[in-house]
Amino acid sequence: MRMSVEQPLWRALAGYRVLAMVYAVGLFATAYEHFERPWLAVAYFALLAVWTPATLPRVANADGCTKRFLAADLTVALTGILLTPVADDPERVAAGGPTMPSIWTAGAVLAFAIKGGWRWAALASTLVAVANLIERGGPARDTVHNVILVWVASIAIGYVVEVARASERTLARALEIEAATRERERLARDIHDGVLQVLAMVQRRGAVIGGEAAELGRMAGEQEVALRTLVSGGLVPVPRAPQDAAGGAAARAADQVRDDQDGTGGAPVDLRALLAPYAGALVSFAEPGAPVPLAPAAARELTAAVGAALDNVRRHAGPDARAWILVEDEPDEVVVTVRDDGPGIPEGRLAQAEGEGRLGVALSIRGRLRDLGGSAELLSVPGQGTEVELKVPKDSDGERDARGKAEQR
Repeated sequence: MRMSVEQPLWRALAGYRVLAMVYAVGLFATAYEHFERPWLAVAYFALLAVWTPATLPRVANADGCTKRFLAADLTVALTGILLTPVADDPERVAAGGPTMPSIWTAGAVLAFAIKGGWRWAALASTLVAVANLIERGGPARDTVHNVILVWVASIAIGYVVEVARASERTLARALEIEAATRERERLARDIHDGVLQVLAMVQRRGAVIGGEAAELGRMAGEQEVALRTLVSGGLVPVPRAPQDAAGGAAARAADQVRDDQDGTGGAPVDLRALLAPYAGALVSFAEPGAPVPLAPAAARELTAAVGAALDNVRRHAGPDARAWILVEDEPDEVVVTVRDDGPGIPEGRLAQAEGEGRLGVALSIRGRLRDLGGSAELLSVPGQGTEVELKVPKDSDGERDARGKAEQR
């Protein structure tokens, strides 16, 4: 059940309008003999006595209190103010006598405040102020005092209503998030107790049996990682690799990123969403709990560099080598580390590969990072695997760097 913080204000306004109407009629009855045209005042108060109870459903909530009704309601109040010097004794008017609607006018202004906030209240109170000045023929001390009082009160109430509505929206959103989180936790428990355990068992049994069962186990392992990412709040599920392309999911993910992010400019993208598809049965992905924003072109190039590093792991460390991706969001730069448990790179092998014209590390990894204003450091110890550390400054703009290179050419 949703509770409205402004609903009590509508109820109070409805009660105020009735009491103010009774007060205005009683005030007229006590001064009836002073009116020069009492029949005009009687006609107006008859209208007020009918209008007030008839419009109570309109001021019961914000939906019923439409702009058309507010305009008509304020017109009734302004008409009573402007008719006061016509119906009443001019001496009483000059001496500061009350207008015919008296305090009922404040109810019309407060309806504007509750419905539209302080701006609507300022508009309505200004019109009432003008009508009072016309009724008195000029500014008088008591008139100015009453006008300022209505003005300040209505604007203050309108501001309070706006703050209350904003708080109500914030509370409703917080309750929705809490409910969604509880439901997600419940589903995560159910999935962990059932589906994830089954997938893990299929992966283990498939690896033991071998053959087609091993391929089925590898696919089950990838789906287990994808499902764990989903239930723990991950951004992108891991794409399923075809049976004839073991380890190819990462390469296809990089191609998809390059296609999706082809273009210039644009709002920053979350690097986690681009790197998540690389996770799989043999690739672990560790990410921060908050988004890691980068310019689209920079994120695209960094993602491609990670893909090239993983391709090297698969090509040189073997199809069964495990790899780990770690994303770190530093104040001035983003650091992505790719590590594997392969045999490592023999000393001098990279220089020899460059001399033979194989520029995978030099161009696909270091070249991309250099164009972004970043760096790529490779650390490898024979028998202990290889670690590639990729650093990209947060203010890097890959598209700008690409245009600079094109101009140089």
